Amino acid sequence: MVKSTLIARVADGLPLAASMDDEEADNLTDYKAQAKQLFKSLSQNAEQRCSLDSPPYVFHYMIEFGVCYLCLCDRSYPKKLAFAYLEELQKEFQSLYGNEVGTVARPYAFVKFDSFIQKSKKQFKDARTQRNLQRLNEDLGDVTRIMTKNIQDVLGRGEQLDRMSTVSQSLRDESKKYLKDTRQLNLQALYQKYGPPLVVVSIVSLVLYIRIWWW
Repeated sequence: MVKSTLIARVADGLPLAASMDDEEADNLTDYKAQAKQLFKSLSQNAEQRCSLDSPPYVFHYMIEFGVCYLCLCDRSYPKKLAFAYLEELQKEFQSLYGNEVGTVARPYAFVKFDSFIQKSKKQFKDARTQRNLQRLNEDLGDVTRIMTKNIQDVLGRGEQLDRMSTVSQSLRDESKKYLKDTRQLNLQALYQKYGPPLVVVSIVSLVLYIRIWWW
């Protein structure tokens, strides 16, 4: 069954909506933290559909129109049904809030969407119901071709990219500081080399000026 659902903007990982009454008997705090890390690591070049193994659960996500729809499910829950669930959320969310996604700045700006999430979760809860069996038999695309990865590998690669970005920024800052220090040293060298002669010339010119115009 679907344990938790989160929706986020791909561009910056901003959470837009989420399921509010997740299974209270399960401690999903760590998994929700993983989901938020995943959102921050996504880019426009990420797989549009992917499954991420995080025992004893599995994440499934899909990206449409710059929005990532993610659910956490039992590993026994059919992948095809999980993506059918995400597709249903995507269609409704896009029709309601598609034009607003790029303008919001606060997290969970579309918290009211939880009512539709809860409604859909109930419909998809039991994979053995007649309606869900029909969904499993429908042609929803070849979900067997959707890549399955280990979430720790994905998050680890994201952390490596973050470290590379930090190192790159540090190198740029050091380069700017080096250029600034070099300019200052060059100016000091010029002052030391040409400063005394300029002072002498200035004094001599002043004396000559005074003698010519005043004497």
